Amino acid sequence: MTEQLTVVLTKAGRTRIRYPAARVADDGDRISVRAPWAAEGVRDFGFVRFEPGDVFVEHFWRTRWYAVKEVWSGDGVLKGWYCDVTRPALVRSGEILVEDLDLDLWVSADGSSVLRLDEDEFAESGLTTSDPEAAAQAIRALDALDDQARTPAGLPALLA
Repeated sequence: MTEQLTVVLTKAGRTRIRYPAARVADDGDRISVRAPWAAEGVRDFGFVRFEPGDVFVEHFWRTRWYAVKEVWSGDGVLKGWYCDVTRPALVRSGEILVEDLDLDLWVSADGSSVLRLDEDEFAESGLTTSDPEAAAQAIRALDALDDQARTPAGLPALLA
């Protein structure tokens, strides 16, 4: 039987969303789960739509400052990868606790589009003042994801 977990995403000390997910794998550092699109209705970003029926295979690391989410349509077509810059995940008592640090990266399924997102929100968050080391880690994480996405192997190399 597949273990059910709850993913808890926080931002600035407040819970943004909680959703159920099924554990796919856990190697002690990276834990991977599968979850349906958890928000209400459709979220159209202009470059991708998240909608009911979509499935996310999400990869969280206990030692890395990001999470990588494979986004699949309900009929099994890869839409791309949504990457959240986060503090390292904490896994305990059936939950994966993740703190969102505002920075995000979108990579289209064919790798032709790599978009850095929410850098304005990050600048406004005050993290560079309140926790400069975390802010530096977040920027390094975004840069590393962006660099990896632009290599021939792309983001799938992180997930191999």
